[in-house]
Amino acid sequence: MNDFLLTPIEFLKGVGAQRAELLRQEIGVFTFNDLLHYFPFRYIDRSHYHKIADLPYLDSHAQLRGTIIQVAEATVGRQKRLTAKFQDASGIIDLVWFQGIHWIKPLLKMGAEYQIFGKAKVYGNVWNMPHPELTEWKDVAQKTGLQPVYSTTEKLTAKNLHSKGIEKLTANLVLHLAGKIPETLPAPILQEYRFIPREKALYLVHLPKSEQDYIQARTRLKFEELFFLQMELLLRKQITLSKSKGFLFPEVGDLFNSFYSDHLPFTLTGAQKRVLKEIRKDFLTGHHMNRLLQGDVGSGKTLVALLTMLIGIGNNYQAALMAPTEILAKQHYVTLKELVAELPVQVELLTGSVKKKDRIGIHEGLENGTIHILVGTHALLEDVVQFSNLGIVVIDEQHRFGVAQRARMWKKNSIPPHILIMTATPIPRTLAMTFYGDLDVSVIDELPPGRKEISTVHRYESHRLRVFGFLKEEIAKGRQIYIVYPLIHESESLDFNNLMSGYEAISRSFPLPEFKVSIVHGQMKPADKEFEMQRFVKGETQIMVATTVIEVGVNVPNASVMVIESSERFGLSQLHQLRGRVGRGSEQSFCILMTGDKLSKETLKRIETMVSSNDGFEIAEVDLQLRGPGDLMGTQQSGLLNLKIADLAKDQQLVIIARDEARKILEEDPRLERPANLRLREILVHILKSRPDWGKIA
Repeated sequence: MNDFLLTPIEFLKGVGAQRAELLRQEIGVFTFNDLLHYFPFRYIDRSHYHKIADLPYLDSHAQLRGTIIQVAEATVGRQKRLTAKFQDASGIIDLVWFQGIHWIKPLLKMGAEYQIFGKAKVYGNVWNMPHPELTEWKDVAQKTGLQPVYSTTEKLTAKNLHSKGIEKLTANLVLHLAGKIPETLPAPILQEYRFIPREKALYLVHLPKSEQDYIQARTRLKFEELFFLQMELLLRKQITLSKSKGFLFPEVGDLFNSFYSDHLPFTLTGAQKRVLKEIRKDFLTGHHMNRLLQGDVGSGKTLVALLTMLIGIGNNYQAALMAPTEILAKQHYVTLKELVAELPVQVELLTGSVKKKDRIGIHEGLENGTIHILVGTHALLEDVVQFSNLGIVVIDEQHRFGVAQRARMWKKNSIPPHILIMTATPIPRTLAMTFYGDLDVSVIDELPPGRKEISTVHRYESHRLRVFGFLKEEIAKGRQIYIVYPLIHESESLDFNNLMSGYEAISRSFPLPEFKVSIVHGQMKPADKEFEMQRFVKGETQIMVATTVIEVGVNVPNASVMVIESSERFGLSQLHQLRGRVGRGSEQSFCILMTGDKLSKETLKRIETMVSSNDGFEIAEVDLQLRGPGDLMGTQQSGLLNLKIADLAKDQQLVIIARDEARKILEEDPRLERPANLRLREILVHILKSRPDWGKIA
């Protein structure tokens, strides 16, 4: 980066030491380059003038041209107020100021013509515009362009660094860019996609004259951001692969063959077989496996994980399965114990609630190699947990673990064990490319044979009696019911059914002794929660009233109905996860989405998507468009994604193009040694040095 771009921001005209400190603290702007990359989040068309008569039909800022016909100053209570009547050929609007009156009043000239700009509102059936921008017509530079709008903060605004103030600074800076902005993208990419030069893009993104200007500028800058992100991910993956020695698992082993031949609970789907081949191939390379296994609810990921672990055990290594919650860890433990009951495989469970005397036995079994599979929570990460020869680690719902936490599993052997990450949240292709671009990705996109599709319906509060009638019919058939609530206690600010009042209502509508109800929520003691869950698992209760604590880890094949109360409160991903708690047996299952009568367009879209589709990948795509990637993926833990202009939800096509171009370059020139790629190499060395190398951590 050249000296001009690295110039500290205080040296820009209009900044100075005090404002520079605020820009650093509030929005992370330290240098000229930082300000250049502090992009507008929208633009206002300043080339068009509206009529006052148009205001009732506008839902945005308006620019007017007219005359001041009256000025008045008044005091209402303790507050002074300045008003001016502004007129054009179509009508009159009141201009209002509550602050800065002493310097605004002298600017208002009766009969003079002005340009005003602001957001019009109705107050007491009268249209008014609070604190408009005001320019006497004779001083108006005939604007034909778009005005950028920048995010700001209260502290910045107090120093006149509101959007308009930041616009002034950026406009001053971009006027001095000529010849100072080096190109970053290779010429063939610029030519193929007709991207404008970087210097022009940075100019036009801040000072566009037309819609085409900012579209061209933003497209080029978005692609650049995504391209270097994908280059970084692929390079990290390439570096990791070249450096990381992994355990060789040359044999499939007798345990795998015996289980596959005699103990499979159902025939593997084509997708499961494909994924196992991909994993098997990794085990034969001598490199460390770092693979993400995606699969919808009920697609059979756990079975694939077990078969993978059996390969490791068959090669004289141990395996570990780490889950984010005790409930899910116990569920995995029970499932694995049942599956390998006929095999000489020792499975143990280690969680925070395991007693000290039992822990001692587990630690001994791990160190002498008699324990083959250890299932657990964060407890597996403790230094005291030492394995004899750990070769494979399976991590379930990995986004719930911190990167540094997961890295600790690497230290459980002299050579880091192979890593298989599982997620039951299907990830859209563009997110997988970006959040997990340095991993190999496998997808199970088939459900096991015989699984019946869950029937999902939407019911309003007014349908509650019909819904209760249906639930009683299902219970009469011997089925069990989940009823899930978003809140535990009543909230004054939210008009939603909550768990406690719901439990009382259910108890009244489904009286003892005919109907028995369990209640489970996150604030219960672990022992009480387990007791209530076990009552439901054993069929001693017909209804489980719960919060989303049952989103993962509860497997009751006899449960055929999931009722989600106030489902407008849940995101699509969570609704899909909750629905996956049913449909695990041979009977037809149902998911009932209960909502209030008034729904927003976005909420209705979520509900309609759930009703029309059981495909987790399709649902994830809609969720990405509605909510963006942050909500889907949880907290960004690696610091890798801090996109300034690109949007993974809106720019999916650009993500795919960027990935393809990055891959093409690295396939042809893996070390970026060709003259045409030296600039890329220089930029990427800087990027790789500036971020922690989490790339080799699952």
